[in-house]
Amino acid sequence: MKKALFLIFSLLILSCSSDDRPDNNQFLPPTSINYQINLNLPQFNPLKFPGNHFVDNTANGSIKGIIIYNIDNTQYSAFELSDPNHTPSSCSTQEIKGITATCNCKDGNAYNIITGQQTSGDGQFALRRYSIRRDGNTLSITN
Repeated sequence: MKKALFLIFSLLILSCSSDDRPDNNQFLPPTSINYQINLNLPQFNPLKFPGNHFVDNTANGSIKGIIIYNIDNTQYSAFELSDPNHTPSSCSTQEIKGITATCNCKDGNAYNIITGQQTSGDGQFALRRYSIRRDGNTLSITN
């Protein structure tokens, strides 16, 4: 009986997966993001309302910046601003219109800034997602 319980327990432990999935994107170098946004500051006012986004180009550890989208005041999405299917260059910084991020590299790459999925163009990678959490009036963004 002890052997059977040990075997079942071992299988359960080994079958658990981790949220620390490696980012296998050969186009984007590794980043280290760990910063906070105070929603009380006037420059972040758009993030107080669902359906709005903010592009943060500060020295926050990202490659080209971060796209932050307010889904419903409790859920937010945060993605790398650099097109994941191009090596960072002058044309790989994306422009945002509505919920679509579009690459300027003339290949038609476009992505949904809520889900991160590619909506047009060629490529094998979705947007690089960053973890985002709201605590009161503070957004914490990490990877």
